[in-house]
Amino acid sequence: MKEYGHRGVLLATTLSALAGFVDAVGFLTLGGFFVSFMSGNSTRLGVGLATGRWAEATTAAGLICLFVVGVVIGGTVARRVGEGRRSAVLVAEALLLFVAATLGTLGHPGRGMIAAVLAMGVENAVFQKQGDVGVGLTYMTGTLVRMGQRITTALHGGPRWDWLPFLALWLALSGGGALGALSYLRIGVLALWLALAVVIALAAGTWLAERTGKAAGERGEPSAG
Repeated sequence: MKEYGHRGVLLATTLSALAGFVDAVGFLTLGGFFVSFMSGNSTRLGVGLATGRWAEATTAAGLICLFVVGVVIGGTVARRVGEGRRSAVLVAEALLLFVAATLGTLGHPGRGMIAAVLAMGVENAVFQKQGDVGVGLTYMTGTLVRMGQRITTALHGGPRWDWLPFLALWLALSGGGALGALSYLRIGVLALWLALAVVIALAAGTWLAERTGKAAGERGEPSAG
């Protein structure tokens, strides 16, 4: 993750925490289904099919399909505006979270989760690079594998601390999940407004950084990493 610089690592860590937060709210709202962790939903789909629990299997399959649609939306936005403009993807995520929070506030939390799942799919395009995912933000299995690989490299004489950013991503998602659950227990699905506020702040900050970097590039100055 060093290629993204300190600012990129901070953005990725914050977005992982956000994914954990929203996932916890969705998990409690949907009674044990996930809005960002599709591995869990895939397991529930398989168990539902095997045990004849068709309603559970249908719910899991629907969430998985929605997530993929969200990834397509995010990827399309990134391609249209340029993969370096992360703020545009964050704006798309913010719009979907606004819909989710609004529907939840109006008494339709289940429908709101549709938009929340789409938002989590979109989020994975923030670090899209050449049409592929640069950093996994809403799932941690691959991150933990990469952390383990970096630890192995360190134990055999390689860079000593390259595993730390991956640990930070995992800690952020887990911590975000805890905060999401606590927020849900206090204010219910209204907790999504907190997530929306974070994404808006990230979008604004990223847009300003992109604009500053572009201006510096036009003047021939090095931009901040």
